Amino acid sequence: MLLFFILGYLSLNLLVGWWASSKISSTEDFVLAGRGLSFGLSSMVTFATWFGSETMMGAPAEFIENGILGVIEEPFGAALCLILVGLFYAKIFYNLNILTFCDYFKLRYGVAAEYVSAFLMVPSYFGWIAAQLIAMGTVLEVVVGWPLYMGILISALLVMVYTLMGGMWSVSVTDFFHNILLIIGLIILTAIMLDKTGGFQPVIASTPQDFFRVVPKRFTLLESASYLTAWITVGLGSIPQQDIFQRVMASKDAKTAVRSSVTAGFLYLSVAMLPLFIALMAKYLHPELLQQDARMIIPNMVMEHTNTFVQILFFGALISAVLSTTSGAILAPASVIGENIIKPLYPKLTDRQLLFVIRCAIVVVTLASIWMATSRQNIFELVGESSAFSLVSLFVPLTVGLYWKKANTIGCIASMILGFGSWFICNFVWKTEFPASLIGLIVSWIAIYVGSYIPIKSLRS
Repeated sequence: MLLFFILGYLSLNLLVGWWASSKISSTEDFVLAGRGLSFGLSSMVTFATWFGSETMMGAPAEFIENGILGVIEEPFGAALCLILVGLFYAKIFYNLNILTFCDYFKLRYGVAAEYVSAFLMVPSYFGWIAAQLIAMGTVLEVVVGWPLYMGILISALLVMVYTLMGGMWSVSVTDFFHNILLIIGLIILTAIMLDKTGGFQPVIASTPQDFFRVVPKRFTLLESASYLTAWITVGLGSIPQQDIFQRVMASKDAKTAVRSSVTAGFLYLSVAMLPLFIALMAKYLHPELLQQDARMIIPNMVMEHTNTFVQILFFGALISAVLSTTSGAILAPASVIGENIIKPLYPKLTDRQLLFVIRCAIVVVTLASIWMATSRQNIFELVGESSAFSLVSLFVPLTVGLYWKKANTIGCIASMILGFGSWFICNFVWKTEFPASLIGLIVSWIAIYVGSYIPIKSLRS
């Protein structure tokens, strides 16, 4: 019955994609759902941005091992990101009437900055998508017994097909229903677990001292830097991400974009706490599950210690979360490839041809993500690296460009390249004890201010 339900649920997503394809008549329809989403639909779509594999599997594993301090990045940083987007960015970008974040870099800094931002933004998604595919493959491995690589491949092809058909309309409609199932499933599972544990009190009493600390015990330079990095990696690093931009900009007006983003942030923070406490209760009831993969503590607990009804609820919720995140994440870099890399090379492209290019890019992005998913298996690390990528290269020129008129093209490009380069060296070449993301961010800030006093007008062609 569980397998039948999962297959039926996946088939339903394809039907939604087929239905959504009838609403696509332009690139804007495909990328931004025609800018027609209501407050409720827009809030649900934006909420689904982050509720994926790291929320359901990666963060719970970190939480039961390291407590609150282990999950500052996710879900707290992720919720902070959505709230900041609503408060400081949504209205400005909505009124610009642009298709991608990289369009902003073209308007503000010129064509050269558009290209550099696009080439930096696209690869940042591969790790993020790979993390979602690993989660889906793991679910199918647990439920059906398929090898992980087969589950990854099937999941990727499914999401690719329904995203190809309906674009952001597919993402929006499926997200709405996914989230309803997700929230209901998690609430019911939490209630069942609370009944078995006798409430939160005995579970909380069993945790180590300082498990629920929100700030470090000591504020040495290194610990303070690590703590700050945990907040800003996703909290600031994911602000200049195309998937968030598309979800927020798909709103029917600027006011709805602002309200839906802030609402999604608070909704995310509340709902994302449920998997953390479900994992903690699972550890309390079945400590033997820790002898297996920690990220699988909730799926294994559900499979081994609950009835079929609860299994359907949980795996329906998990699949909902991962599908919602993956579809938007695949569409985002594909949109940038079409709009900001291919279109400038062929300015005579018709809107229909551009739409075809974006659909082809969806296939390319999916294949690249499949390769990364089969090469690396740590969901939490993949997600963190994806956000750090944009934090050190795109966040500073984006934000400074909005609020400092003197920022210029050379400052922007220097900020992107030097910020990314210093992070890459400190993270992969000469691994530093001081957080590489913070080093890259500092370099990026310095570079834009120094570079902006060097006028090179020829780059703004």
